[in-house]
Amino acid sequence: VGIVGRTGAGKTSLVSALFRLEEPAGGSIVIDGVDICTIGLHELRRNISIIPQDPVLFGGTIRYNLDPFDLYDESDIWRALEQVQLKSAIEGLDEGLLSIIREGGSNFSVGQRQLFCLARALLRKNPILVLDEATANVDIKTDSIIQEVIREQFSECTILTVAHRLNTVMDYDKIMVLDKGVLVEYDEPHLLLSRPSSYLGQLVDQTGPINANKLRNIAFMIHEKKLSLTKNLT
Repeated sequence: VGIVGRTGAGKTSLVSALFRLEEPAGGSIVIDGVDICTIGLHELRRNISIIPQDPVLFGGTIRYNLDPFDLYDESDIWRALEQVQLKSAIEGLDEGLLSIIREGGSNFSVGQRQLFCLARALLRKNPILVLDEATANVDIKTDSIIQEVIREQFSECTILTVAHRLNTVMDYDKIMVLDKGVLVEYDEPHLLLSRPSSYLGQLVDQTGPINANKLRNIAFMIHEKKLSLTKNLT
């Protein structure tokens, strides 16, 4: 599910509510039929992974940052690093997995820090993954790696993506559009864009005519692909 909207639409507040950093003033958030307010905070957050816009890394070894509770084999950690294309860079360090990450990850690039967070999520493989504008501050190459890993390795998970770049979510199953803290649209991208007064359509058009056409084509092609798959199954 892609989550989009203008600045101040409520995207970050929605993510905060999901992790119960903020308790909803009304209504409820239900996952698999369970109101999250009835679940302990530790249990709730243990089952949801997040890759935030500003990657969170702590002073300590690479291994500690990826597996702080020592739950995984070293081979699992190397596999995760390979999947996010960091393996060769870490192998080139004198201490390998025991190399030190400075507080905040200042001795690594922004892109590498975000890939560390992605590797951490790969290890945990929780049923829900939240991407909170995770690619907003990274270069195109890192963005491409993140998108590829998400589509290949998390295909069986529920993914909630707060999108900075609309192209990252136009092939998603659903898009949720927020405006001034209110959910104003929720449907398949192609169906939303087919509506004359669509909020998503307005956001797409604001990217400029050339890019807007590309985004609409992506949504249309994905819709046609789904129809084709449905016909083949029947």
